[in-house]
Amino acid sequence: MSDLRELYQEVILDHNRRPRNFGELEPPCSEADGHNPLCGDQIRVYVRIVDGKIEKVMFQGSGCAISKASASMMTDALTGKSVQDAAKLFEGFQAMVTSDMDATVGDEMGKLAVFAGVREFPARIKCASLAWHTLQAALKGAHEMVSTE
Repeated sequence: MSDLRELYQEVILDHNRRPRNFGELEPPCSEADGHNPLCGDQIRVYVRIVDGKIEKVMFQGSGCAISKASASMMTDALTGKSVQDAAKLFEGFQAMVTSDMDATVGDEMGKLAVFAGVREFPARIKCASLAWHTLQAALKGAHEMVSTE
């Protein structure tokens, strides 16, 4: 295993063991629930938006290491961003984990680049993207559960 791959694995394991922004946000502006039936991941994402910016985003739930780490890193990456910037980051993340091209992993992904390797494991793409789809539902005010199936 390369040194870079080992570092990425450590980052994911750290966010799984000690997820950032884990807990209920009171009061949220919006929230949404997500479920990945294949892996059993369950998540609720809370978001508070002030003047078009994500003031705070938090999550609760359980799941595999990739799912929890992705949610944790997503909350770090999006806090303080505009809703429009969050949408662009979502699109970039989706392209990064689903595309065969390494060119999709640009500087704008920052620490989220640790998830680029999940594209090699199609079942894990759903784990990595669950929190992101759930956040999108919360931003849109959707009331149906998000599912990766």
